[in-house]
Amino acid sequence: MNPMKKILFMTLLCGFILMGGCAKKVQRYGSVIGVKEEMLEKYKDLHANPWPEINAKIKECNIQNYSIYLTEFPDGKHYLFGYFEYIGDDFEADMAKMAADPMTQKWWKETDPCQVPLDNRKEGEMWKTMKEVYHLD
Repeated sequence: MNPMKKILFMTLLCGFILMGGCAKKVQRYGSVIGVKEEMLEKYKDLHANPWPEINAKIKECNIQNYSIYLTEFPDGKHYLFGYFEYIGDDFEADMAKMAADPMTQKWWKETDPCQVPLDNRKEGEMWKTMKEVYHLD
């Protein structure tokens, strides 16, 4: 390919990408769980210094923009709200891959005892999945 055609091709390709032509489909997830009062500081400490292997596995499993928020409700109980975006093609397979990871299992042995799953969650869920009712593009 001659240099001028190559420059034109690259310019068009970059424009296509910038306009979202190659953007992956993003699926947004929100979930909630309680946190034990006596384990609150441990939970915050764990997430202030997450293990690098855990962050790497989360990204490897096509999760981005992952955040966990903490709040106290008027009844004095604490709850965690989690939000993440999934950019992969097979959510179930990626979550199974994460669950099978030995380091993730060790991490969950640290975090799970801190949490209080909600009674009305779906069978098999630790964190109760929330339904998205609004999103601003």
